[in-house]
Amino acid sequence: MDTTAQLTVTPFTVAVPDADLADLHARLDRTRFPRPAPGDDWTHGTPVSYLREAVAAWRALDWRAVERRINAVPHFLTEVDGQTLHFVHVRSPHAGATPLLLAHTYPGSSVDFLDVIDRLVDPVAHGGRAEDAFDVVVPDAPGFGWSNPVTDTGWTTARVARAYDTLMRGLGYGSYGVHGSDNGAMVARELGLMEPAGFLGLHVLQLFSFPSGDPEEFARLEPQDHAGLEHMQWFQSVGGYNAMNASRPQTVAAGLSDSPVGLLAYSELFESFGNGTSLVPLETILLEVSVTWFANASAGMARSYLDNARAQAEPRVNHARTGVSVFADDFQTIRVFAERDNDSITQWTRHERGGHFAVLEVPELVAADLVTFFAG
Repeated sequence: MDTTAQLTVTPFTVAVPDADLADLHARLDRTRFPRPAPGDDWTHGTPVSYLREAVAAWRALDWRAVERRINAVPHFLTEVDGQTLHFVHVRSPHAGATPLLLAHTYPGSSVDFLDVIDRLVDPVAHGGRAEDAFDVVVPDAPGFGWSNPVTDTGWTTARVARAYDTLMRGLGYGSYGVHGSDNGAMVARELGLMEPAGFLGLHVLQLFSFPSGDPEEFARLEPQDHAGLEHMQWFQSVGGYNAMNASRPQTVAAGLSDSPVGLLAYSELFESFGNGTSLVPLETILLEVSVTWFANASAGMARSYLDNARAQAEPRVNHARTGVSVFADDFQTIRVFAERDNDSITQWTRHERGGHFAVLEVPELVAADLVTFFAG
């Protein structure tokens, strides 16, 4: 046990009890699949044919091998703002490494970054330069992964950002940057709004800026921006989990916490709602869903949406230095709107390959963008 700057930090090892693993297998064996919709494709949501294939793969998954992979990096627990926080902390072997906090997605967790950590902490091993190395801290947001159980309500992205700043200071970092995607991108922007002393900036995969209705904004849109607006409309049409999580999280959590197949189906965002663009391998999806299942995290994850919906925060402009990577098959951040809400965007990169979970799909591209941004 180590006490650093008033934080008590305890080593943690992911070790799912044999009984929990046996229970998962028994539930998978007893799965009662829904009756398939006509055509059994993604038109109505997760198809039964996909679920049958995924359940067979999940039943065959070597979880102990997965655990060894997860535990290949050091894990810790601490308490911030009355909440247990689980986090990964990997120090670079190279002197002068840049401290970097990595903020995960929904419905992900700290395991989002397993394939990118070594690229960041030891770039030399991947053909890079020692001066581009990072010290990496990867927390599970309250209610996600092993940052459970959630002890109270009100864990908005702003409160999570404050907790993450406390964590970084408690680990001894006087300055740091942040990268995030999805939910993590919103937490990263909150850190930008805070702009604490020594803050090095935020790099995100999305800036969630939307039309204000000003005709001048629309006049400045480029053809690719109109395609981005169409993508927003499509996402809204299939993203019913947003409304459910933000209004009745405990209702849906009852099913997600009791049925592993229900949880798998509800995690269809990993498959881009079946639109055929996702590059996330099924084995990786099963890793992500398994973490949520074994941690029994569904309720806390869903409630985070309700906490933010009730916050009703006033819009604010982010003045912190900001970098954006836009991937071809992800939410298309529209620069006209983004620059209205974030007035210090210094890096803007478009990629022709990759989607919403780019760090799970093309980790080398995400790592390269982080090196470029934080070296600037």
